Amino acid sequence: MLLEGRRIIVTGGSRGIAAGTVRSYVREGAHVAVMGVSKTLGRQVVEQASALGPGEATYYHCDVADRQAVFEVFDSAIAAMGGLEVLAHVAGVTAGFKLAEEIDDKTWDFVFDVNVKGTLYTNQAVCAHMRKQGYGKIINFGSPAGVVGGAGGADYSASKGAVLSWSRSIAKEWGRYGIRVNVVNPAIETPMRHEALAKSSAFEPDGPLPIGWAPTDEQWKSQLLVYGKTGLKGDADQDMGPVMVFLASEGSDFMTGQMFNVDGGVCLVR
Repeated sequence: MLLEGRRIIVTGGSRGIAAGTVRSYVREGAHVAVMGVSKTLGRQVVEQASALGPGEATYYHCDVADRQAVFEVFDSAIAAMGGLEVLAHVAGVTAGFKLAEEIDDKTWDFVFDVNVKGTLYTNQAVCAHMRKQGYGKIINFGSPAGVVGGAGGADYSASKGAVLSWSRSIAKEWGRYGIRVNVVNPAIETPMRHEALAKSSAFEPDGPLPIGWAPTDEQWKSQLLVYGKTGLKGDADQDMGPVMVFLASEGSDFMTGQMFNVDGGVCLVR
């Protein structure tokens, strides 16, 4: 019960890492507002999580790339919960793998609207609430690709690099308000990874596999330094959930501006 009574917003909560985070939070006793763009999937996640208890979850439809929607829906969710201690901003997109010289405006804008503007809007939307109470935690999501680069996904890598820089900057600005801001860089098996690869069959890298580019299960495992010892290959509940619980709990109160690589060693420069 590390999160008993804590009020938390999780974005992108319809599936993948965010869905695993919702389940982990509810198991630890939190009240969770699940933000997503798929009502069907979002409500399924809420039902699954609520069945685990002892916490509870409620679904809200919200497009994080829409400033007005973010502020309105967040205010509504925070009012319904009676406050907010934590934002886990997991929502993100990729446009698939594409050579840097082939990235067009439509692709770039799509990725940056969700990954970068979405981070801006959601973080700003909770700032006033957290500042007023003198306490809060923001957990933003970067990527190993945003740290070491990712051939075939320069748009995605650039967007996640921006998230990292933004997060470290607001950690410095908002620390005086009692707001902690940290970043998670995951390498986790998710539907988004498989969808990106399905769009990317024409991209064949030369030499070592670029960060995150692993169309087969064996190639994915080859990037995880711990796989041979543990058999782990990045599960949203088993490998990411405990980290997200820690970052949302009082145990991480003295940590801000930090980068947590939950990636099996993918982010290690090698």
